Amino acid sequence: MHELSIASRIVELAGERCRAAGAVRAVAITLRIGQLSCVHEDALQFSFGLISEGTPLAGAALRVIHVPARIWCGPCGREVELPGIQRFACPVCGMPSGDIRAGRELDLESIELADDRATATEAAIR
Repeated sequence: MHELSIASRIVELAGERCRAAGAVRAVAITLRIGQLSCVHEDALQFSFGLISEGTPLAGAALRVIHVPARIWCGPCGREVELPGIQRFACPVCGMPSGDIRAGRELDLESIELADDRATATEAAIR
């Protein structure tokens, strides 16, 4: 289950960003995951929940933008989205293609940070 190591790296990178920005915690992490990346979202969500416990990312939402597989079709002269990943052929003309243009992504798109220090300080004063 490589999702555990992916989740660990996400927590590491996002934690570094939190510290660099002076934020107390992260509210949400958004990833772009390609259809061909072999990442199982449910396993990643579960792993992220485990790994993020006790870190500034605990309780943060892990959002996923799904990126479909796309290939270049020479005869059609354009990039086309594959209806599935079983056959790498243009859905319009049927010509096979190995020129993959999208679908292998695994990118950290954004991190939504929160700065709760002011709130924590106000609560401590009261």
